[in-house]
Amino acid sequence: MADIDYEVADHVATIRLNRPRRKNAFTLEMIDTWANALIDAEHDPNIRVVVLTGAGGSFCSGVDLAVLDTIEPTPLGAKNLLTKHVHKVAHAAEALSKPYLAAVSGDAFGAGMDMALLADIRLASESARFSQAYIRVGLVPGDGGCYLLPRLVGTATALQLMWTGKVVGAQEAFSLGLVSAVHPDDQLDEAILALATEIAHQPPVAVQMIKRSAKLGEKHDLRTALDLISSHHAVVMSTEDSREARHALAEKRPAHFVGS
Repeated sequence: MADIDYEVADHVATIRLNRPRRKNAFTLEMIDTWANALIDAEHDPNIRVVVLTGAGGSFCSGVDLAVLDTIEPTPLGAKNLLTKHVHKVAHAAEALSKPYLAAVSGDAFGAGMDMALLADIRLASESARFSQAYIRVGLVPGDGGCYLLPRLVGTATALQLMWTGKVVGAQEAFSLGLVSAVHPDDQLDEAILALATEIAHQPPVAVQMIKRSAKLGEKHDLRTALDLISSHHAVVMSTEDSREARHALAEKRPAHFVGS
């Protein structure tokens, strides 16, 4: 079996980490496949939502530590491992204009937690556990955790989690705002698919513009954000899907969107 499965159905692309014997710890080959899947999803007009999940009851335990034995034993070698390999997924996720959802079951530790944080929305199963475990092996969060986690839970809480490597269970993750909902283990796949399908059946251009505006809004003042959204609003209103949505509402019928 491939270490990463990729499938598309009903406008939803699913990336499944499939190395359960290692709690889906990723290799450099997996990184390339993962990043390429995100890039392909961005450019495929049939795909409207991307879902990330893990096989075998785990999400991702981070980088396979065997990878560390293959790098050049110098500071530059360690830096290149991240910038030329692991960060490919972060860059591809940041460039993804479509909704990116993560279904977290079991462990999301170290870089595995960082990979979950890259998603726009995270759902968790009751067995999910999160940990910025880098500190336990004498390292710093290397895949975006120092940037992403404070934006979700606040700087003080993020620092506490990163300084201690505390393991956070699903319900605490929900209370902290790390995940949007917690589901029984045997219902997580159904829940993430239902959410992805619901979003995939909204007007795609409007969905993407909402994501773009929300992400850019994190970096701009209100006046800039309002100016930006006025342009996005005008573009979206001119699309066939926008007209279809308004007609369907007036005619009290389901809408059919084509992505333009």
